Amino acid sequence: MAAPQPVPQLLLGPPAKAALFLTLTVAPGREDDVRDGLGELSGLSRSVAFRARDDALACVAGLSSDAWDRLVGGPRPRGLHPFTPLHGPRHHAPATPGDLLLHLRARRADLCFELARLVLDRLGDAVAVVDEVHGFTYFDERDLLGFVDGSENPTGSAAADAVLVAGEDPGFRGGSYVVVQKYLHDLTAWHALPTEEQERVIGRAKADNLELPDDVKPPDSHVALNTVEDENGEQLQIVRQNMPFGRLGAGEFGTYFIGYARTPDITERMLRNMFLGDPPGTTDRILDFSTAVTGGLFFVPSATLLDDLPAPGTAPAAEDAPEPPPADAERPGDSLGIGSLKGAPAP
Repeated sequence: MAAPQPVPQLLLGPPAKAALFLTLTVAPGREDDVRDGLGELSGLSRSVAFRARDDALACVAGLSSDAWDRLVGGPRPRGLHPFTPLHGPRHHAPATPGDLLLHLRARRADLCFELARLVLDRLGDAVAVVDEVHGFTYFDERDLLGFVDGSENPTGSAAADAVLVAGEDPGFRGGSYVVVQKYLHDLTAWHALPTEEQERVIGRAKADNLELPDDVKPPDSHVALNTVEDENGEQLQIVRQNMPFGRLGAGEFGTYFIGYARTPDITERMLRNMFLGDPPGTTDRILDFSTAVTGGLFFVPSATLLDDLPAPGTAPAAEDAPEPPPADAERPGDSLGIGSLKGAPAP
């Protein structure tokens, strides 16, 4: 009798009106407490969601490469590695501290807040919050630059195929990889541009969201550099769940980029295009107005695995776990290459 398929976390769902993004670090020596707390996350989520069943509350948890080694026993997800900072000719993508990512979303901000409060109460001083962003929907799914965001996301079964690990890493079916970055916008400089020039920066028309024709769209536009294909010319997809955020008194206006994919290679290639250029030096013009101030890569285990993470030293080696790479092999994401897609299936 075949083993049951693992149940994914709620990566995909109806559009959210609000989101709360928490990046946490784990206190040394408190790994057991955090692992136990993660095992209770689904129960806490259900207890809050039950009070507002139609408002689509979801909480997704991801672990960084270092946190996986500290908290989890047995084999590792084969694509998990630290976020690699990028140092381009003009712009930089930093890597910032973070062991855990919690992505809470719903149709109501109070649900996200209540669940986050309960989770942090449960984890207590075993964790520290190093980044907290409250996102919101802005008019018709636009970012604070005034353009529709995420319109190229795949839907239905194509979305599941794009984000969920399958037979390529059998021990981690139903999992996913997520990259997050917080971008701060210079709205004064942005609003100084005429609409036609803003459209050339983005690669889309502002009013109707239509992509500019190829003979009009500049090669350094955001759309051009974030459209990537495999060797057969098939477009490679991720699912973005970006959210605007801001603090009026601080003059802080931004976009929280969050991209899910079944392999981190696709998102990393997009970031390489943006910050290093494709061809090299042709960097994304949006970076002249949007500065990345955080960066992290996390693995999102299936809900089945998250409910019962094995402690280090207790899990048997999986029979289908991939062979570890040679000690001198280049890890995906090392150097400026950030790995090769090899036909594998931003913001």
